[in-house]
Amino acid sequence: MQSKLNSFIPRGLGAQLALAFSLLSVVLTLALVAVVERRAVDQIKIRIGNSLADLAAQTSDKLERGMFERYREVGLIASRTILTNPDYNLNQRRQALARVQQSYAYYEWLGVTDLDGKVLVASNGLLEGADVSKRPWFADGLRGGHVGDVHEALLLDKLLPPQEGNAPRRFVDVAFPFADDEGRVRGVLGAHLSWNWARDVERSVVGSADREGTVQTLILSSTGRVLLGPKELMDTTLSLESFRNATPTRRGDYTVERWPDGKDYLVGYQKGSGYASYPGLGWVVLVRQPADLAWQPLDEMRRYALVSGLILALLFSLVGMALARRITRPLKQLAASAGELRDGAEVAIASGGPYEEVAALSRSLNSLVFDLGERRRQLQQLNGTLEQLVESRTVELRRALETVQGSEMRIRAIVDTAQDAFIGVDLKGCISEWNPQAEQMLGWRRAEALGRRLDDLNLADPLRGSDSDALPQLLASNRQGALDRRVERVVIDRHGAEIPVEMSTSLTGQGESTMLSIFLRDISERKRIDRAKNEFVGTVSHELRTPLTSIRASLALLADGAMGELSPDVMELIDICYNNCIRLNRLVDDMLDIQKIEAGMMSFIPVTQPVLPLAREAIRTMQGMATANNVSLVLDTGANAQEAVALIDYDRMTQVMTNLLSNAIKVAPSGSAVILHVIAQANGARLSVADRGPGIRPELRERVFQPFVQIAQKDGGKPQGGTGLGLAICKRIVEEHGGTISIADAPGGGTVFHVNLPREVSVAPAKTTVTME
Repeated sequence: MQSKLNSFIPRGLGAQLALAFSLLSVVLTLALVAVVERRAVDQIKIRIGNSLADLAAQTSDKLERGMFERYREVGLIASRTILTNPDYNLNQRRQALARVQQSYAYYEWLGVTDLDGKVLVASNGLLEGADVSKRPWFADGLRGGHVGDVHEALLLDKLLPPQEGNAPRRFVDVAFPFADDEGRVRGVLGAHLSWNWARDVERSVVGSADREGTVQTLILSSTGRVLLGPKELMDTTLSLESFRNATPTRRGDYTVERWPDGKDYLVGYQKGSGYASYPGLGWVVLVRQPADLAWQPLDEMRRYALVSGLILALLFSLVGMALARRITRPLKQLAASAGELRDGAEVAIASGGPYEEVAALSRSLNSLVFDLGERRRQLQQLNGTLEQLVESRTVELRRALETVQGSEMRIRAIVDTAQDAFIGVDLKGCISEWNPQAEQMLGWRRAEALGRRLDDLNLADPLRGSDSDALPQLLASNRQGALDRRVERVVIDRHGAEIPVEMSTSLTGQGESTMLSIFLRDISERKRIDRAKNEFVGTVSHELRTPLTSIRASLALLADGAMGELSPDVMELIDICYNNCIRLNRLVDDMLDIQKIEAGMMSFIPVTQPVLPLAREAIRTMQGMATANNVSLVLDTGANAQEAVALIDYDRMTQVMTNLLSNAIKVAPSGSAVILHVIAQANGARLSVADRGPGIRPELRERVFQPFVQIAQKDGGKPQGGTGLGLAICKRIVEEHGGTISIADAPGGGTVFHVNLPREVSVAPAKTTVTME
């Protein structure tokens, strides 16, 4: 088969170039035509799809605007005095409703009920005296307004003249309460709007584009029920990708999908979102067209592109054959001269040619013999110096090996004398390093641990993830940055004793020499000191709270005159004692909060919610303190403040904002304002508290968040009264939410505290027990 194929390939260079040029021109031309055709097809498809999407958007907009007009009109009618004025009798009210019905042909019924749901009067006299108290439009209308989804009204359909085709009537209910001059609700005004107006809206938008009857419009309820569309689909519930993707916040879009009838359709879709005061019913408009009919204009374009491509390919092939013959003519002459040189003839090759490449080739052939001689002499010299070069390279490699061995010995000495236990794991999950501190901490001797897999030693989660295929996966996913950090863990040594440790892991080396390095530092003593400190603080705080409460209550009784009228000097001393007692109570509460946070006992229940209500609550809470200090509180909400959402514990974050506002009020000059800014961010929200106080020097801003630290202001003034724990608690609470708190200079002078809160908080891994038996 191969020999037969080769027999059709010409042996001459000119023929092969001609064939290559022909094939290349055909391939390039067809490829270019295909690319251009694909681009054009894509653009046309997008244009066709966008046209259906625009039809869906226009239809949805007209539906929502039309419903808004009726919704507003019924509300205006309900406010007219003719409904409650006793000077108007029932006949006059009936005529007024009839005039409204005549003004818009799609009002099928307008009626007025009393508070018990009895129809007092109707535009066409229908259902007067009937009890409609069980109807949803009456109950919802009585509560303030109602607009109902499309439904059939069988009772009213029997009373009204039959429709064309005897199709059942469909209505949209709109109802509003009406009140007398004193504002007392007297009843409900209800309107049944014929659903036929939606068909007119659909025809007004789609009619001009539906000349051939291939485009169909469907209106679906918020649950997917077909309210308007082809007869075979009426009142069916559709579960389509286009229905699920339709949203009220974006313009219409389109998709190609398969429908229950087994056919593929190009579908434009748009979901209504109401208009102005009309809240909307969530109607979804679908405009569909069979996919084969929608893409029909593309077939003619493809045929035209294919014919044009073949003609261009033939033309380029003819040009390529002529060009190949011109190129190979001087090459044949050079080939003949080279053949004579090969046979030993001394032939002078012409150095000229029709183009520069041929001339260069001629010069190269003339210098070939000379170059071969020079190469032969160079090879002889190279053979003489090769052994010397190999010997020098061997000496260099030996020195490099000694240097590496010395470095390895120094590294081993450093690891063996380190204070931390060190475990090295290779790519196969086997232990390759185990220093004396690891022997002392965990009880396994170096000889027992080396070469064994981590799971052979029954290691738990913190280290077991390093064995098997974990290291290659770490290298492939480039998670080095995720490893280089210190975390607290608990390990159990060979004898079953629990040891709290601080563990850090990192990847070292490259290629096959890559190793996972694990350092374990015993923090038992530090944990014992922390527990003792927390127990001391908790005991002192609890023991102080009870007597302080009694002292505060006693001082309050004395100040209120429980022991009779006291002299001004005594009252002044009592006020001083009472204020200091309150300050001590606040100090005890802050110490307990700090203790709970450090012990991990403070509960946080974060919920994704808007932060604007939280800001308003904080302003309301601190308004009294601000008034007492002659400071105004201002809530600054930008254009996107309503969209500011974060994952927060409402009570804890309220504690943060009231603390920041309290500090700002204390330092703000009399008559100035403290501003609370609320800003929405892409990944959360920002709350900023700005004052016009003297400010805080940049070099002291980090110390502000340390416990029991009070910093003097820029002007050298004394620190404001307080426990020195408020900002420390704020910082801990914000960090527990996964956020950050920082200080900056406020525009125009003063200080601003920024609190950045995320939408999502990544949960830190829980402490894990490592079992080593």
